[in-house]
Amino acid sequence: MSVDEQPLAVDVGDGVGTVSAVLARPADATATVVVAHGAGAGREHPFLTGFCRALAERGVATLRFDFPYREAGRRFPDRPPVAIATWRAVTDAAAARAPRGEPVWAAGKSYGGRMASMAVAEGMPAAGLVFLGYPLHAPGKPEKPRDEHFAALGEVPMLFLQGRNDPFAIPNEQLDELVRRIGPSAVLEWVEGGNHSFEVKGARRPPAEVGASLAPRVAEFVTGRSRA
Repeated sequence: MSVDEQPLAVDVGDGVGTVSAVLARPADATATVVVAHGAGAGREHPFLTGFCRALAERGVATLRFDFPYREAGRRFPDRPPVAIATWRAVTDAAAARAPRGEPVWAAGKSYGGRMASMAVAEGMPAAGLVFLGYPLHAPGKPEKPRDEHFAALGEVPMLFLQGRNDPFAIPNEQLDELVRRIGPSAVLEWVEGGNHSFEVKGARRPPAEVGASLAPRVAEFVTGRSRA
């Protein structure tokens, strides 16, 4: 099933300007998932397009977008205040295009997911969060975890999908412990052998296929928690 994609320009405000986005809304969507890219790739990276299109095929609407630094052609990611303002603007745009009462979730690859969680911690409404490889710490620096804001998330449903060999989450036990502290609202699922891009050594696949492979579990979690 092919779902039409609609290009959008979302005004972030506060002098930031607009960012590009793509909305895909299947008929009778059960939820909308707003999807942000990681630090090194934009909204049209095959991993992200494959993931979003596979979600749409499962009846979940998606809105994927670029952060302002990507829009401007810069390489260094936006600081949290700008990224959070962008998340708020794009989530508002997604909610405005969804039927009344439809849940709107926030999801992101690495940096994009971290910024989503910080936005929710600062009050951005979201039905839940999905992390496609959470960057718990810089590679080789587990003593500096990026987890201080999770205490402010309360009982927001969260799904962590993480590669076992992801250097941003080694040792694995550190992420296990974070999810344990969050409590029953958080679910962590490890991808055996997966790296930060969810690639598995010896099982080479195109990035679009890798992204699409994560969609069934995300659709199941989003649909199940949205109806709860």
